[in-house]
Amino acid sequence: MNTEILKSEITYKYVRSSGSGGQNVNKVSSKAELYFNISESSGLNEYEKQKLTAFFETRLTNEGILILASDESRSQFRNKALVTKRFLELVNEGLKEEKKRIPTRVPRKAKKRRLKNKRINAEKKTNRKPPEIG
Repeated sequence: MNTEILKSEITYKYVRSSGSGGQNVNKVSSKAELYFNISESSGLNEYEKQKLTAFFETRLTNEGILILASDESRSQFRNKALVTKRFLELVNEGLKEEKKRIPTRVPRKAKKRRLKNKRINAEKKTNRKPPEIG
């Protein structure tokens, strides 16, 4: 994965943001939307494209375009920086290899404790029964 190539393939769109800002909100397009087409990216190899497509499965449009938005700041420039940073973090997270789980054994002490408690409960219940007169 080449981050410089990925950054060059990103397209941005600026729209009017909601939230604080007063009259400024109505006249300034400060919300930054990031558009990235995973399938047409030259900064990713085929394996990485498949992995990211699976990772972003619920966030992709029907055309396979990832859309992220940021309107945290009142500044267009700051929102662009924030959404780009978040995009790169998500891509790194999506490409991370999952560690293989090594199954562990139940410790001998835990087995003994469980059997001891079982025996105690069994004795409690047998003591509740009326004695057999024989």
